[in-house]
Amino acid sequence: MSAPFRIETPAYDATAGVGHFGYALGDLHFTETLAFPAGSDAAAAASDAFARLLNLTAVTLGVSYFKLLAPLRIDVDFPLTDKGREFALDIYSNGLGEFYARNNLNHFGQIEIVAPSDTRRAPPAPPLRDRALLPIGGGKDSLVSVQLLEAAGIDYAPFAVNPKGPIVGSVDKIGRTPLYVTRTLDPEMIRLGKQPGYFNGHVPSTAINSMIAALTALLFSYDRVVLSNERSASEGNVVHDGREVNHQYSKSLDFEGRIAGVLAEATGDALGYFSLLRPYSEAKIASLFARETRFDHVFSSCNRNFRLAGHDGPLWCGECPKCHFTFLILAPVMDKERLLGIFGQNLLDKPGNERAYRELTGLAGQKPWECVGEIEEAAACLYALTQRPEWRAAAVVETLHDDLVQQYGHPRLMQALHDLMIENSEHHIPPAVAERIAPHAL
Repeated sequence: MSAPFRIETPAYDATAGVGHFGYALGDLHFTETLAFPAGSDAAAAASDAFARLLNLTAVTLGVSYFKLLAPLRIDVDFPLTDKGREFALDIYSNGLGEFYARNNLNHFGQIEIVAPSDTRRAPPAPPLRDRALLPIGGGKDSLVSVQLLEAAGIDYAPFAVNPKGPIVGSVDKIGRTPLYVTRTLDPEMIRLGKQPGYFNGHVPSTAINSMIAALTALLFSYDRVVLSNERSASEGNVVHDGREVNHQYSKSLDFEGRIAGVLAEATGDALGYFSLLRPYSEAKIASLFARETRFDHVFSSCNRNFRLAGHDGPLWCGECPKCHFTFLILAPVMDKERLLGIFGQNLLDKPGNERAYRELTGLAGQKPWECVGEIEEAAACLYALTQRPEWRAAAVVETLHDDLVQQYGHPRLMQALHDLMIENSEHHIPPAVAERIAPHAL
């Protein structure tokens, strides 16, 4: 049995604005750092609430180092509340579900978190200002949140970790001063992840960025972290080891409730956390995005270019599931020439993309390991294009029409199209915020 993974007590240098996070995996030792912007509140940094958030962040960042060997035991040097322990177990179980599935590891129900027990009641954090910290990912979703917050007159600031490419371009178009954090992974972890004998794979990046955002919110006095995760993020990809595995687990409604709970506990209910777009389908969000043109040539949802070039290359590769899906859901709600101007090509008129669209629409294979919408949602959007003169002759649309109808039937596809535009009541948006946003999402 391999040695346990150890999460050391983190430290924060308030003068430098740098957090240090240490980990051990047998004889291997790692240190990660977070560098925060200048101008933070010294009282907030010295608060018990910040110390508790720092500990929870150490737990969450640790997944990147744990996965090298993925032992079943995790030793934590600092105390955790019952809720914090459940959060840690969830991060290292469901949060790493895709990693386990793709590496054929059966870890569900076997992970053990060993930590001292924290039974103290958290004192309230220093008073926080009535404004939102909004993570910007460079894609359409967070930019729709920008549109809604601005229309509702809700104060906010853009936030990002290691911003590049479309994140910077989008923030420039937003025109508000952002808060950026620099995350530096231990280079030895990166090196080992490429060597034989060590595992590599997907980690819950939204959970990681959310915890970093929570620290930033406390340091700069924002009383809520507002995400832009849609309802389809809760749909899983496959069943592995007796459990549904979801590439987007840390964007799911279930995880949203869990992380909101630990953030509230750690800060004495001072810090809120919710997704502004949870009531909406990807198709609905696409329709909201299409209302404005200011982000057309700066946004990107292409993960392939990000992985290969850090977004230093073109905004869209045109070859990955994210490109294919984003093109598909924008096509029914956006002028064709405008859409082709964004992507520089017609992805639905390339016969070579047929297999990709079969997977997205549930006609073949499994849902891709990417942040894409629900299978039936994609099928309904493609079906909608078969009814449009400007799209129905496109190679993929024409080829898949009969198979779509045979698998789903006209009535079901028409109903799905209708349902995609209806707001879902399952969300964690505070009623006061929901009331201000609702008129602008019609």
